[in-house]
Amino acid sequence: MSDLLRRIDARTKLAGANKLEILLFTLGTDLNTRRKETFGINVFKVREVMRIPEITRAPEMPPAVEGMVSLRGVLVPVVDLAKYIGISTDTPPAIMIVTEYNGHTQGFLVGEVDTILRLDWSEMRVPPGMLTARMGGLVTAVTELKDKRLVMMLDVEKILSETTNFDDSHLFTSLEPLAKTNRTILYADDSTVARNQISRTLEALGVHGIATINGRQAWEELQKIAAQSEVSGRPVKDYIQLVLTDVEMPEMDGYVLTKHIKTDPRFAGVPVIMHSSLSSDANRSLGISVGVDEYVPKFEPTRLAEVLSRLLT
Repeated sequence: MSDLLRRIDARTKLAGANKLEILLFTLGTDLNTRRKETFGINVFKVREVMRIPEITRAPEMPPAVEGMVSLRGVLVPVVDLAKYIGISTDTPPAIMIVTEYNGHTQGFLVGEVDTILRLDWSEMRVPPGMLTARMGGLVTAVTELKDKRLVMMLDVEKILSETTNFDDSHLFTSLEPLAKTNRTILYADDSTVARNQISRTLEALGVHGIATINGRQAWEELQKIAAQSEVSGRPVKDYIQLVLTDVEMPEMDGYVLTKHIKTDPRFAGVPVIMHSSLSSDANRSLGISVGVDEYVPKFEPTRLAEVLSRLLT
């Protein structure tokens, strides 16, 4: 398994070209549909893949959380993805995918791991409404393989939010409104959990937000703003003062969105903040190389508020 995941940081250059690599896996044969559905997770989020080690059961855990495992002296929570999604399978999970992002490590139990697939983000589509409803908003993007299999990208942030039962309300109590009013930012993120937290941060600051679900939609909104600016004869910065973007998004990622903004003179003076759970130095360096003004980790409202307050004054 380790051969699949060598030199992950070297793959960072793919993101700058709107490309990604995803680890494909299944959860076993669904007893109701008799099918094996294929899921995917970005390789950037995967630390290792292994046979399931001994799991220590813990009381008062959510139903899908099997317990904890010790990895090199660190206790890591383990989530059974089939149980979490609500799939009854014919066999128990055999593999654990260890994921790490934004300083947090967790294990996901799956049936089988397939391979690593290289794709262009433009091939990843926003999931149709029917699939979103069936999966409870758990899938952020879908793509069809040459063999006609449908691959569903999982919203890892949503899984962790719901399985940890973490109450984050205290993170917003200390935030104060900006001194300047009538500030507007556009933000792009494919995760409902992340968009909700951004919205709550902006509300606490008294900042108006325009929400989009990926880079393509954000760029389309920016084009509308630029057209309005041209008609009125006023600069774009009168209409929007900042762009906040995730990195991983279907159809157009945050790096490409940032490139578009920074190479278009109409958006001169509009800062771009990259807001991501991908915290490696390689990802930060790539963000800087495409022109981002700041790189802020996700799920840190206080830090995000500090940066917004500084750039919007």
